[in-house]
Amino acid sequence: MSTPSPYDLVIFDCDGVLVDSEALACVVHADVLTQYGYAITAEQVHARFLGRSAREARAEVEAELGRVLPDTYTAQLRATIDQVFGERLRPIPHIADTLDRLSHRVCVASSGTPTRIRSSLGTTGLIGYFDPHMFSALQVERGKPAPDLFLFAAAQMASAPARCIVVEDSIPGVTAARAAGMTVVGFTGGSHCRPGDAARLLEAGAFTTIDDMRRLPNLIADAPIAMK
Repeated sequence: MSTPSPYDLVIFDCDGVLVDSEALACVVHADVLTQYGYAITAEQVHARFLGRSAREARAEVEAELGRVLPDTYTAQLRATIDQVFGERLRPIPHIADTLDRLSHRVCVASSGTPTRIRSSLGTTGLIGYFDPHMFSALQVERGKPAPDLFLFAAAQMASAPARCIVVEDSIPGVTAARAAGMTVVGFTGGSHCRPGDAARLLEAGAFTTIDDMRRLPNLIADAPIAMK
């Protein structure tokens, strides 16, 4: 007789976990920031802002520049990402099959805007797995690495934090989930991932890492309570 899973909710980050968007977004973000007088590379965007909200990234850039970026900056960033994602965005390999195999409830907790989350999941054919359970950093006071978003998602889904398992690809995301009292699986299978990412996610608090989504259902089913 199998032992019931200690988890009743799987919380997925969106970018880099459900959709392979991070490498695309870093290039766009770097190009647009550079056009507005803040010279930065895609690699630097990856290192500094991965897993954080655009709102927080913008505030940090404006503090360094000593001036407020114009409204056209946000409009251009969104429009360019819309175009690039519409042409090139793909789901993370095997994610649909993985979601089909999961017996747990699922939701999304992302640093992206509600519009961006819905658009990305719609473009990649994944929205049906989550709608309407998609939660954004814009719905809480503090984004990742603060625990607010994950605690909000758990409350909306009527699940205790200790019974949530989170799938994250970024250090801010892992840090946020651990601060919320949740168990975290680090994911390193996106095209943006670098050598050493698994070790960094483990150091941040992930209990294990995977680079293939097909491992997730068995991992969750077999995960012991003691791993918290």
